[in-house]
Amino acid sequence: MNKLDIDFVRSQFPAFSQENLQGWGFFENAGGSYACGQVIDRLGRYYNETKIQPYGPFPASKRAGEEMDSARIRLAGLLNIHPDELSFGPSTSQNTYVLANAFRAALNEGDEIIVTNQDHEANTGVWRRMADKGIVIKEWKIDSESGALDTSVLDDLLSQHTRLVAMPHCSNILAIHNNIPAIAQKVHAAGALLLVDGVSFAPHGLPDLKNLGADLYLFSLYKTFGPHQGALYVRRQVLDQLENQGHYFNAGYPEKKLTPAGPDHAQISAVNGIVDYYETLFAHHCDEVANLSEQAKHMNALFSAHETDLVGKLLNYLRSRNDLRILGPSSPENRAATIAVLPSRPAWDITTDLAEKKIMAGAGDFYAVRVLEALNVPVDPGVLRLSFVHYTSQCEIDQLISALDQTL
Repeated sequence: MNKLDIDFVRSQFPAFSQENLQGWGFFENAGGSYACGQVIDRLGRYYNETKIQPYGPFPASKRAGEEMDSARIRLAGLLNIHPDELSFGPSTSQNTYVLANAFRAALNEGDEIIVTNQDHEANTGVWRRMADKGIVIKEWKIDSESGALDTSVLDDLLSQHTRLVAMPHCSNILAIHNNIPAIAQKVHAAGALLLVDGVSFAPHGLPDLKNLGADLYLFSLYKTFGPHQGALYVRRQVLDQLENQGHYFNAGYPEKKLTPAGPDHAQISAVNGIVDYYETLFAHHCDEVANLSEQAKHMNALFSAHETDLVGKLLNYLRSRNDLRILGPSSPENRAATIAVLPSRPAWDITTDLAEKKIMAGAGDFYAVRVLEALNVPVDPGVLRLSFVHYTSQCEIDQLISALDQTL
């Protein structure tokens, strides 16, 4: 099947059959997606059957530990990495803080870190604070009109003292896909590491991390149809050099090294549901046998084609209006299905009006204050953000456009 079966996809999400959500168009997916049924089932089953300390000698405890291990191994398979390179934490923001603390001991006064002003604050603020240790912080600035990051500017910023470049895979406001493989080549040629925030990219297709080129990659599982956890990939050679953030006696366990507190057993177990979901979709759309990484690539291509069609339709409508400004690319290519606009009246007022027409949308700065400042957009009240993923239907896009036409 070379086209996404949207009816089958939506049948995997209990939210679409809930009475209180009937008739509502959900366009704040960038803040958190609906959970697929497989994740909900896994979470409920864990709490019902194995909500005890895992890894013990009795059957329920053994099964609890096995399900947690399975989640790490199977998600690593989707991402095309080794399970030892994958850590879980309560959120991407907290994972970033822990990671920055792990880096502190490895950095010396005069070392340089490059950050961007295209990021969500979670992936820039922690590194900027390194200045208090004598680390030189350089800012890779976006173009003030397009919001894009020019790689020729990065060339001027990189030096023999650069240790880390922290950047987004795509912005949660601008949605521009940054060319991570090409950027990774430049960063590695300078002898530095590349850290990528994939929170706004991963919901539109889990990346092949082995071939992406990033040394470190973070994203939020509650935005990829799963439980409220953050996923953190650190290339093993890098992980081995970082200071342990867990209990001293756990320093030899790669999956515990960046986990200061005890893991959330049930939610980690429920990560299996994300993999179950991919496998279910792949089996429905393809007759071939493939490993998890290949299944992810196949489904990502179908997700992308479906989302690009929807983005194109919405952008066509938005371009026809003269009372708003589209932030980021005005064409559907090379961008995520997250569209932020600066309307002629306060964005929050518009979301309130849209809610009366059963449209769920977001307004504000979305923790991307530096982006808005660089684009000369008032942080208060911020922008109207319309974000969707592959389970969004053409009918919902039509509903959104009709509501916008009445509201704007």
